[in-house]
Amino acid sequence: MRHPYRLAATAALVVMLAACADHGSSAAGDTMTLNVGQISNSVAFFPIFVAEDQGYFKAEGLTLGERPRLGTGAKLAAALQSGSIDVGGGVMTDAFNLRKVNAGTRLVAGLVDEYYVDIIAGGRIPAAADGQPLAARVEALRGKKIGITGPGSGTEALLTYLLKKYGLDPRHDVTAVNLGADPSASLGALKAGRVDALSFFQPIGQQAEAQHTGRIFISPARGDVPELRNALHGVVFTTQKVIDGKGRAMTAFVRAIAKAEQTIHGDPATVEALLQKYQTTMDSATVKALVPVLQAEIPASPAPSETGYATSAAFHRESGLAPSPPSYAEMVPSGWIAGVLPSPSRS
Repeated sequence: MRHPYRLAATAALVVMLAACADHGSSAAGDTMTLNVGQISNSVAFFPIFVAEDQGYFKAEGLTLGERPRLGTGAKLAAALQSGSIDVGGGVMTDAFNLRKVNAGTRLVAGLVDEYYVDIIAGGRIPAAADGQPLAARVEALRGKKIGITGPGSGTEALLTYLLKKYGLDPRHDVTAVNLGADPSASLGALKAGRVDALSFFQPIGQQAEAQHTGRIFISPARGDVPELRNALHGVVFTTQKVIDGKGRAMTAFVRAIAKAEQTIHGDPATVEALLQKYQTTMDSATVKALVPVLQAEIPASPAPSETGYATSAAFHRESGLAPSPPSYAEMVPSGWIAGVLPSPSRS
């Protein structure tokens, strides 16, 4: 990709991360406290909430310190680099961006094994296109205003990937509108007609359908984009410095996430109650619809899948977000994770 704003955003991120390179000392000492940041309270970070709400961190002897919601992947990566947080909940894009300036970046847990961004159509995209092949649905986006969270995001990346795949120019054939990550604002923009569609993370699509504001038009998670099936997307990442300095705490963290993911794969009624507690503004119909989706997308164990990693790396390479992504062995301390988990990890 050669978008000037994307190149500028990437350059600014690299400068910001590099400026933070040697600051902070959160990894000093093997204490049992971790500062854990995440982008937002999206469904990708539901396992972290479950581990906290159900007392799994406490049961492992771990105390959580600062718990900031940092809003963007760039801020999350910068906080990790500076040492103001020890662990970050983000997406693969964020981990790859940190890796550009910190070779010690490590993926320690998978949270979502599907690309959980959807294209959500409003009324100006004919419903007749819904059952058409993917190429026809992408063509239906031509000339439309598409809401995304912002440049360099996974929401923009999916849109760009689909357009380029079917011969459309992301710079001229659609208008990308930066809406930020606020769910209410994005749904309001779709309802008011300020955008014709959204490229947004779950559960925005489910909320749009429940409110009759829009409909899920293209969903990688349900199999609409075969090349993205089972892509590792929502992740927990840290640095080797933190693993070396706070090994016991990191072990406790990953074990608690494993317990949380097992809980999520358990009784649906329990998961529904936890999800409603996590997403307090979501209506009950959306929560009920989302539970089986999350049970299909969230892995049963946090050990990152090598095949899922490869799928995500290929997507990042083709979309231009990470032209030369690192190998699985460079990013995933698989031996350490296998030793941390109390049972054999997923393949």
